[in-house]
Amino acid sequence: MADELKRRLVHSSGAGLVALYLLSDAFELGLTWFRFRALMVVLALGTIGLEFLRLQVGLDWQLYDKLTRDYEQNQFAGYGYYMVSMTVAVLLFEPQIALPAMLMLAIGDPISGAVSDDSLKFVKGPKVLVTMFVVSAIIAAPFLYEHPLAVLAAAVGATIADGVKLRLGGYIVDDNLTIPIYAGALAWIALEFVPV
Repeated sequence: MADELKRRLVHSSGAGLVALYLLSDAFELGLTWFRFRALMVVLALGTIGLEFLRLQVGLDWQLYDKLTRDYEQNQFAGYGYYMVSMTVAVLLFEPQIALPAMLMLAIGDPISGAVSDDSLKFVKGPKVLVTMFVVSAIIAAPFLYEHPLAVLAAAVGATIADGVKLRLGGYIVDDNLTIPIYAGALAWIALEFVPV
């Protein structure tokens, strides 16, 4: 349980990236959206590099034992999907969509996990789905308040990604990869194609 709490805290720390961007003007950091995108690419490539060293070279830091689950010992770990998906969201979408999508992964996913019974169901229970939807809508609202349907669409996307397992062949796709992408894509569709 202690390791699971540590994983959730590390998961939540990704919100710091959003805060860094949002506060960059106040602290005169000069972090434009272009530079933030570049930073995210560097972080994602660094994460992929670490996973390569862990899986192919045998780099075995004790930290990996605490922050990866048993089934991730011999495969690409969730934190790698986490950084890749946040980077994809930042590259595909503008800030009003990408930033809440990142927060849905950083904050919504750990909260959803806290109310989950950790069973291996194809679709999570109603309590988990409702929790993820409500938290995601609350996260999206400050960014998309002028577009309520986009708020709901983003929350639906995050909820589906978190609550419904996606299986490709014999492989289950990690929700760390899908949450920001589904949330961002549905919000974008709502903004582009749904009349106000």
